[in-house]
Amino acid sequence: MSETHKQLRWYNVALIAFVAVWGLGNVVNNFAQQGLTVVTSWILIMLIYFVPYTLIVGQLGSTFKDANGGVASWIKETSTSRLAYYAAWTYWIVHIPYLAQKPQGILISLSWLFKGNGNFIHTVPSIVVSIICLVIFLVFLWVSAQGLTTLNRIGSIAGTAMFVMSILFIILAIAAPFMVGGHIETPNMDKLSTYLPNFNFQYFTTISMLVFAVGGAEKISPYVNKTKNASKEFPRGMLVLAGMVALCAILGSFAMGILFNSHHIPKDLIANGPYVAFAKLGNFFHVGSLFVILYAIANAMAQISALAFSIDAPLKILLDDTDRRFVPKKLTKTNKKGTLINGYYLTGLLVGILIIVPSIGIGNMNELYNWLINLNSVVMPMRYLWVFLAFIMLNKQLEKFHSDYMFVKNKNVGMFVGGWCFFFTAFACILGMIPKISYSADPKSWIFQLILNILTPIVFLLLGLIMPAIARHELKKEEN
Repeated sequence: MSETHKQLRWYNVALIAFVAVWGLGNVVNNFAQQGLTVVTSWILIMLIYFVPYTLIVGQLGSTFKDANGGVASWIKETSTSRLAYYAAWTYWIVHIPYLAQKPQGILISLSWLFKGNGNFIHTVPSIVVSIICLVIFLVFLWVSAQGLTTLNRIGSIAGTAMFVMSILFIILAIAAPFMVGGHIETPNMDKLSTYLPNFNFQYFTTISMLVFAVGGAEKISPYVNKTKNASKEFPRGMLVLAGMVALCAILGSFAMGILFNSHHIPKDLIANGPYVAFAKLGNFFHVGSLFVILYAIANAMAQISALAFSIDAPLKILLDDTDRRFVPKKLTKTNKKGTLINGYYLTGLLVGILIIVPSIGIGNMNELYNWLINLNSVVMPMRYLWVFLAFIMLNKQLEKFHSDYMFVKNKNVGMFVGGWCFFFTAFACILGMIPKISYSADPKSWIFQLILNILTPIVFLLLGLIMPAIARHELKKEEN
């Protein structure tokens, strides 16, 4: 790349990454699980995990600047094609729960937009919701198969709008008690004890949601080599990013504590929290339901675009750049529009199962929504494991590769940092499998959710192991 094309400065990189990584849902979801003690958790997760994670991505992105397959390419360069396939498989398969959850988010947004309340999740049986969600998903599966890009363009606008709404929420919520006399719901917000977690087993089961919130930094790897001076500008940008995320997470949590009592968190906060918060702010500032309508529109557009984009993009990463020895030929079949049609069928089947089956044992839609969010926090970070494995493998053979940006120059230190992030992510995923509902309140549902949380990643892994076996069988038949 010529120097004239290296135009990004550290503040450009920080802003691009911030919009890609952060959102209001990260604040709401973690406040719902930890209350105001999450303020301490945010500080800790930034220092011991997020900062090294982003800088690891920077070094990998700079080292393999011509790689098109992201994490899978990093693994392929540092280890084997087989491991690269498993990395690509993981990247694709963890999007299945993500896709299953999106139609629910669309329904909730539309409910607030047209009914002006969140009663929908309390009044409609989960099996009915699941059937509606399946229909919505199949519609967008068909739309995505047509090769349309309009939804992705809408998503860019919606993503920016969601970012603006997130910042607006923080500003309005913190200003409300001083400007319009809004009531502070959480008592003793001026005492340090309000923010100190109890580091017990229950606390550690919520870490996966924090990891899920700050994950996805590998999206910014293409920008490493577009900076004017990668060795200085990129780490500076990442440190500024960490500061921005930490500031928004902490201030956002304060804002949530102002609007909701941290000691008595509503059970539907994850599903309805942002809308209730904006409704309260609308009342404080005498603008009625304006904020709710704006947020509902932006969120619905963002959910729709993410649904369409996440059907196609991860599938292409898996099937376009994977060794023929590991992927069945039938999966790579395309239609006239270039769509990986059999891959779409497989996606539809798996998402359909994950939408319908849980509703059999989880009768309440709010509980079903919360469960799917938590399942995402368990399986989505599994793809981050490959980032850290690639970094460990890179440091094992550091002399073979050149990078304009080096996070760690000592290979042993690099392996230790990569190993720490790998262990921390795995630890969070495993403990995140513990259901967040009380066992004593509903033991059957608790056990059902635990079984699903354990079985889902195991089934995903087994499917990944089966694919190479099918591919080998196909190749043998072709040879004969």
